[in-house]
Amino acid sequence: MHSGTGGGHHSGTAQQTTANQSQNPVNRKLKYISLAVLVVQNASLILSIRYVRTLPGDRFFATSAVVMAEVLKVLTCLLLILLQKRLNVKQTVLFLVDAVIYQYKDTLKLAVPSLIYTLQNNLQYVAISNLPAATFQVTYQLKILTTALFSVLMLRKSLSRVQWVSLLLLFTGVAIVQVQQEGKKETSVVDSSTQSYIVGLVAVVISCMSSGFAGVYFEKILKGSSASVWVRNVQLGIFGMSLGMLGLWWNDGAAVAERGFLHGYTSMVWCVILNQAFGGLLVAVVVKYADNILKGFATSFSIIVSTVLSIHLFGFHLDLLFTVGAGLVIAAVCMYSLPRTTGSSDSSSSSASSPSPRTNGGVEMEAFLPKFVAKQKGS
Repeated sequence: MHSGTGGGHHSGTAQQTTANQSQNPVNRKLKYISLAVLVVQNASLILSIRYVRTLPGDRFFATSAVVMAEVLKVLTCLLLILLQKRLNVKQTVLFLVDAVIYQYKDTLKLAVPSLIYTLQNNLQYVAISNLPAATFQVTYQLKILTTALFSVLMLRKSLSRVQWVSLLLLFTGVAIVQVQQEGKKETSVVDSSTQSYIVGLVAVVISCMSSGFAGVYFEKILKGSSASVWVRNVQLGIFGMSLGMLGLWWNDGAAVAERGFLHGYTSMVWCVILNQAFGGLLVAVVVKYADNILKGFATSFSIIVSTVLSIHLFGFHLDLLFTVGAGLVIAAVCMYSLPRTTGSSDSSSSSASSPSPRTNGGVEMEAFLPKFVAKQKGS
């Protein structure tokens, strides 16, 4: 695995450089587009969830929103598979029956990550409902730390000294933000009395831990797999919808039975669900043009955008401690994304230096992007 660092490596690098030079203007344009898409999707999802969860009046059921997003993802993937089969319904059905039912062992492997992703999606709603958007965005970068640690423990990946230092900076920055944020609330949030900072913090920490474990576990079980990304998401979606419905029944069953599945859904709520369902699809398309450095910058820009917009939209109070903490997190993300200088350990650390799924841009969407990116990196 490490034997390709000799002459073949240099010739391959030379060919790659030539190819890059020939497509330089196109690649540069695609990278800028990728950066913009990653930043917009990352920041808009967090801000829009925060907005709809803090509006006065009847709240929609977060558990139903998670299920609805899964339904839309599965339907989209089924449509894409149908298009791949040139609209041949019979061939599509036979293909899906073989992939999902006959290869049931392969499908069952995805039960664990699907359970974790469903938990994670619900926890994100809990966290964003109780934390300011900027605080959530900064704290959620702990997923980089958890993904890195699980990569080291489960996949035996190695990290460079710079990456270990960046993880320390990341933890320090997040801790400073928590000290600053304790006891503070956004001035324009109407129902601030119903919010609990501790509940939000616990939710985001568990979400980060589940994100790290799910991403690494997903990468591990998909090593060498030949299934397409669309089939994988159908398999994940089947479990996701089932587990999401179970969670809805357990947590909101009586209320949903009384008020209806779509209770509290407004046009803005539908925008959030569509962003969650299709935003990941869009990011999955552009993420192959984005290297680790670009993804690091996208995450950093997203934190800045979320903070600036939170000041205007929610009356978020920006002070020195938050600025220092967020600055450390942004620096840590950029440092962690830097390529390693030692060629001998590149192959062993490639996945650790770009934590699958979720350093891929944040609420990396959160829910869909991990599945796509993890598969793309595993293929």
